[in-house]
Amino acid sequence: MASLSKPSHLKAQPPKIQAPKSQAPKSQAQKSLRCAIYTRKSTEHGLDQAFNSLDNQREAAEAYIKSQAHEGWRLLPEAYDDGGVSGGSLERPALQRLLAEVEAGRVDVVVVYKVDRLTRALSDFAKLVELFDAHGVSFVSVTQAFNTTNSMGRLTLNVLLSFAQFEREVTAERIRDKIAASKRKGMRMGGPVPLGYRVHDKKLVPCPMEADQVRTIFERYLALGCLNGLAADLQSRGILTKRSPRRDGTIRGGIPFTKGPLAYLLRNRVYIGEVIHKDRHYPGEHEGIVPRELFDAVQAALSEKAQAQGSIRGNTGSWLTGLLYDDRGNRMTPSSARKGALHYRYYVSRALETGQRSEAGSVSRVSAPEIEQAVREALTPPSPNQPSPSEEMPLLAQVSRIVVHPSHLAISFVEPGEVGRDERAGGAEGTEPSPLRVPWSARPIRRRREVIHAEGDEGAASPRPMRVETRARLVDGIAKARFWLDDLVSGRVADTHAIAVAEGCSERSVRMTLNLAFLAPSVIQAAIAGTLPEGAGISVLMNVPMVWSEYPNACDGNAK
Repeated sequence: MASLSKPSHLKAQPPKIQAPKSQAPKSQAQKSLRCAIYTRKSTEHGLDQAFNSLDNQREAAEAYIKSQAHEGWRLLPEAYDDGGVSGGSLERPALQRLLAEVEAGRVDVVVVYKVDRLTRALSDFAKLVELFDAHGVSFVSVTQAFNTTNSMGRLTLNVLLSFAQFEREVTAERIRDKIAASKRKGMRMGGPVPLGYRVHDKKLVPCPMEADQVRTIFERYLALGCLNGLAADLQSRGILTKRSPRRDGTIRGGIPFTKGPLAYLLRNRVYIGEVIHKDRHYPGEHEGIVPRELFDAVQAALSEKAQAQGSIRGNTGSWLTGLLYDDRGNRMTPSSARKGALHYRYYVSRALETGQRSEAGSVSRVSAPEIEQAVREALTPPSPNQPSPSEEMPLLAQVSRIVVHPSHLAISFVEPGEVGRDERAGGAEGTEPSPLRVPWSARPIRRRREVIHAEGDEGAASPRPMRVETRARLVDGIAKARFWLDDLVSGRVADTHAIAVAEGCSERSVRMTLNLAFLAPSVIQAAIAGTLPEGAGISVLMNVPMVWSEYPNACDGNAK
């Protein structure tokens, strides 16, 4: 009987194992996969045809999806077509809409005609595959069979994209070489049409009316010697930038000149019949409209002014650059100095910078913030209802020259486009206005060191004041300690360890620096004023006693 029961047990077992296996493929076959087709074409050429490249890509993809209907593939009606868009980046309208649908979970399969239709860059492809995997989306190419769910499929894709990226880079190099060769022959290779020309048969042809305006711009710069004054002069003459129609029907340009476009126009070698490629220039096919002598004179004037200003262009805070002169006619250019954490700005006579101290004026160096404040207050209108010069017209377009005297500033204004000249300068109409005199006196540049006497000990030896460098480090440490303390109290940081990690220093250094936040107000004021005695540096005040009078060199016995 035992031998009979065993076979019956074996016969009963297989149906229990096979039943789930027979049901699983049936349930998977019934699952519906939503398929989205993406198409792309790099250029707009041929898109106006009845059957273009995008239609061909979509037709092939639809046929492939129909062949997979037994797997539950279903085409989504939405079309994702990027016509005339490069595959060099992911910033494409249709692709962004497709990626948004993928993130929303409304797409299961992305179908393309070829891999390079989706992207030509390996880095972008890695981002797309990561996004598809995160949302369980498959990626299929109609003409290139692979599967992104296994390592071999990913290898195949990377190889294909490597060739696609190589093709893209070779194409870019070929285009750059063609542009360089064409410009060496003097040919125009597109771009905005400069003022003074029009385009005929892909060549620049002089426009007589605009050519006269260009020559006027060059001549007026030599007369004025100032780009801001030139901008105001051109605006009064009604000379505007080049008007060019855009593809959408709007107009580009036709506005008053500003300093930047004027500088570019005056440096443009197109006006003497040359073509520029990078840092080289070649004879062009077009005709020049500015005489070579006039162009060279303007270049010399621009170079001389740039050389006079030196490296001041990096100092964006010096807004009086190009306007200040000493009383002997030397231009005063911005300069700066740094001592510890402090940064100082000056205007220095050009005679000092060139080593000709005897040729400098009576005031050869002034503090930049002080003289800028004096000029700003002088140009501020007395009535609060009257617009300020900075609102009515740029300051540098109004002022042509500021001469620094020991007791006053002499401010001269630009004649064309001048606003309120008679009220400010006091000149009558039709006469040359006299400069605006602003009372002003320069403070000494160097602060005189003073001996600080300890309170109640007049007979003792006078202590020396602290050094400027020591003061700068101390003030910087106090500010940092107060900032850290505020972060700790407000809860923006958890503890001193978090501050140490953020600052890249040790936690002990943070704790020691925090002691500076608890100094007495009078001690902090003395530190800012620089009246603390020598030796009262940041390392000493980190360990200062709780009572300031216990400090051996205290300058204020009442500070606690």
